Amino acid sequence: MPSTTTPVEIFGAVYHVRGDDENGYLQSLADLVDRKMREVALHVKTGDTARIAILVALNLADELFQVQSRQEGERVEIREKVAALTEELTQALDG
Repeated sequence: MPSTTTPVEIFGAVYHVRGDDENGYLQSLADLVDRKMREVALHVKTGDTARIAILVALNLADELFQVQSRQEGERVEIREKVAALTEELTQALDG
């Protein structure tokens, strides 16, 4: 799919983002960032857009790390379950 430029609005500013905007994906990302910036702006005493953006970036990074950590824990559980089931199957076939 060819790269296109999509105008998106985040926190009152329009940005022209280049990428594959399949099914409005870039707009969805921009909407998420805009919503997060507006949420943070309600709770801080600064109007500095860069500071708000940094706080949002930290919040999103925290969410990402939490999801990655949960996924890794799930992968470990799956490996352990597969190993246990493999052992049971091996015993049943040998038995």
